[in-house]
Amino acid sequence: MNSKGHSSFSPADHAVHLDLIGKIRGVEFAESYFNNLADQDKIDKTYGALLSCYVTEGLVDKSLFHVEKMKALGFGVTVLTYNNLLCLYANIGQLEKIPDVFTEMKANGINPDNFSYRICINSYGERSDLKNMEMVLEEMESQPYITMDWSTYSMVTNFYIKAGLKEKALICLKKCEEKVGKDALGYNHLISLYASLGSKDQIMRLWDLSKIKRKKQPKMNRDYITMMGSLVKLGELEEAEKLLTEWEVSCDYYDFRVPNALLIGYCQKSLIEKAEAMLRGIVEKGKTPTPNSWSIIAAGYLGKQDMKKAFECMKEALSIQSENKGWRPKPNIISSILSWLGDTGTIEEVEAFVKSLETQLPKGREMYHALIKANIRFGKEVDGLLEKMKADEIPEDDDETRAILSSRQQKNPNPITGDDA
Repeated sequence: MNSKGHSSFSPADHAVHLDLIGKIRGVEFAESYFNNLADQDKIDKTYGALLSCYVTEGLVDKSLFHVEKMKALGFGVTVLTYNNLLCLYANIGQLEKIPDVFTEMKANGINPDNFSYRICINSYGERSDLKNMEMVLEEMESQPYITMDWSTYSMVTNFYIKAGLKEKALICLKKCEEKVGKDALGYNHLISLYASLGSKDQIMRLWDLSKIKRKKQPKMNRDYITMMGSLVKLGELEEAEKLLTEWEVSCDYYDFRVPNALLIGYCQKSLIEKAEAMLRGIVEKGKTPTPNSWSIIAAGYLGKQDMKKAFECMKEALSIQSENKGWRPKPNIISSILSWLGDTGTIEEVEAFVKSLETQLPKGREMYHALIKANIRFGKEVDGLLEKMKADEIPEDDDETRAILSSRQQKNPNPITGDDA
């Protein structure tokens, strides 16, 4: 837009552009863009955008030096600047430094906003310092310029639940509900928190209340995912089944995360066959599941030590991996299946399974071990596989590989008698 003359960038436009460059191309490109700006465009907004890039990358020294430079140039240090510094220490896990920045902020006459208070409260909560967390919350509540929001109370409730302080959690939940209004996300948080407290009555009440408050039936898949997960957490599988039927009738888009919640519930109760039957029934209706749906069933069968069924379900998952390119099979499931397959499968089965895995995972030691074991069992040479291992920079002289190779003497026929050695 700028280079073609469609728009002449203001300093604020440059700040937005710089921020986008940092997010997409990285901090070095953002610095280059900033350095090439005209002097009149290097104002507080563009300096602030570059600071945000440093913070996102967790660059402490550059961030602090940049803030000092902003001060030296006479740019007023604002609440946004301090919030960036609070985020910096949160991003790098140095939560103990957040209260110091928060104190410095107030000492310099900068009033913390909701975000500042939340990140400070969170820093105490994450370190289980509930006394100081409560003190900051009380201070926040006392500020006349602060409008309390449900998300702060939701965060504090979560820390109380983790600490086992049910009564305090319930008091905080009431404050949270008072602030929710018509916010669907707020109701989702409330439902999840009450589920953590084991309160079915409350989550059902809030589910019904959300329909009234929002003046329409919840239709977003996210709402149903939250509710399904909460019912499953409480072991209320019959209620979850009813909710799934309700959702299937009303949904605009079949999001498999909704039925997946029930699949997980079935597997947790060792109802693996029921879970598989449900999933196959959905497929018969013309729906294409995500790989994770079949992976859930595979994990269930693995828990029952039914390796053949786990293998079949994982093959189903791998056959539809294009439905979710970001999906990766769980290492423990793959490891168990490969070990079993190497001991019991045919060479063709192992080769096909390893080939399907290679589209998701780099070829590793366990894949080679499965191939080697299968070939040894059928009396085949494995020198070629060992060479490929070496080419893939996987050492073949480890204890496990040597143990597998030593079985060749038991498997190979005696060249004189023709019997097993």
